[in-house]
Amino acid sequence: QVQLVESGGGSVQAGGSLRLSCTASGNVFSRNNMGWYRPGPGEQRDLVASISSDGSTRYADSVNGRFTISRDTDKGAVFVVNLDMKSVKPEDTGNYICNFYDVRGYGRNYWGKGTLVTVSS
Repeated sequence: QVQLVESGGGSVQAGGSLRLSCTASGNVFSRNNMGWYRPGPGEQRDLVASISSDGSTRYADSVNGRFTISRDTDKGAVFVVNLDMKSVKPEDTGNYICNFYDVRGYGRNYWGKGTLVTVSS
């Protein structure tokens, strides 16, 4: 099993900045993807940003150029992903859910509980 612990959510005014962090521990393997998602329609989760173990990144169009995803290095037996949110907008408000994707075998997704971000205008 993989445990995900998210931190950094809170309230911020529009135009401000916020950093989210997520630590993955447990049965983690070096080849993985990590990212942040937000709830979508039904049980769907929409990508905000993701980063692979080789550093490749993906962003939702709505956050591209404002948000930056990164991974901490040399963390030993845990993996840490950060999301630096800048120039935030009220529409960025929501629950940000950390994802860890184990690429071994058929692949497996692990999800955090989410951290709430509220952007006021």
